Amino acid sequence: MKELRKCFTRQPDENLNIINHKMKKNIAIIAGGDSSEHGVSMRSAEGIMSFMDKDKYNCYIVEMSGDLWEVHYGDERCPVNKADFTFAAADGRHAFHFAYITIHGTPGEDGILQGYLDMIGMPYSTGGVLVEALTFNKYALNNFLRALPKVHVSDSIMVRRGEVLPDAAATVERLGLPCFVKPNAGGSSFGVTKVKQTEDLLPAIEKAMNESDEVMVERMMSGTEITCGCYRKGNDIITFPITEVVTTQEFFDYDAKYNGKVEEITPARIAPTTAQRVSEMTRRIYQVLGCYGIIRIDYILSGTPGNEQINLLEINTTPGMTTTSFIPQQVRAAGIDIKDVLSDIIEGKC
Repeated sequence: MKELRKCFTRQPDENLNIINHKMKKNIAIIAGGDSSEHGVSMRSAEGIMSFMDKDKYNCYIVEMSGDLWEVHYGDERCPVNKADFTFAAADGRHAFHFAYITIHGTPGEDGILQGYLDMIGMPYSTGGVLVEALTFNKYALNNFLRALPKVHVSDSIMVRRGEVLPDAAATVERLGLPCFVKPNAGGSSFGVTKVKQTEDLLPAIEKAMNESDEVMVERMMSGTEITCGCYRKGNDIITFPITEVVTTQEFFDYDAKYNGKVEEITPARIAPTTAQRVSEMTRRIYQVLGCYGIIRIDYILSGTPGNEQINLLEINTTPGMTTTSFIPQQVRAAGIDIKDVLSDIIEGKC
């Protein structure tokens, strides 16, 4: 393994323009990816670019799409040398000091990119390979979290491409109607269907298969939808004010998320004791999983106000950072400058 790592590790090169520690660090904002969320990811990269402290960092968007990795370097589009993650421009070769990953989906949210960056010794903004792979797999994550006290997740079944499709009637008998069909690995609600009739279940599974080779059919949870972001600062896990999500859509789908068909209320209209319990649960899950950087956990609150059951929906380890995304709203509500949050994440690793 050491010899393999050495093959990828950057070696000193007198022609390489690596800025020393007394000057600005070069930050790669890695975006794009190979899922339906490519465009959303690029918008998140633009948001992060606008939030970064330009007095401290030189920031460049690195767009990934399959084998094409390009640095947006002014008016140039410069190919990335995959052996060491450097790039050559008209003014010479350049290297990065840190990778801020904002790919929503593969390869940035499932551990693949993290494994590559580990091999070349490049620090990055998320958790490691294991935590990213686990949190990206909704079904595996839910079954892992069931073991934690007071963490409630919905009952679900897994359907894999190539396997015999489940019996629709038996599935509905177990999970009830309505139920949700969603890609097991994906985001932004691409491929998600709220199934209201038994005969619609199998077509919904086929639709979700367009986004992922694995599909999860999940019992619907009713209640108040909320989301809570957090990040690590030194030895502390800082949670942001909670957002309440109210939409007129059937559920919080892509149209609601990115086309304004939702009301996002920060801080959420929930009891202070409930907000405290949600924040504590978010910190505990972050700690248990070994996360890093900003994550966002979505929940459904069910039951009597002030004494609700907290039901976990999903964990986003590269949450959206567009102008309509939750995290920038929550950071503002906390009275924190988001550029300081991003700086904390970078300086925590390099």
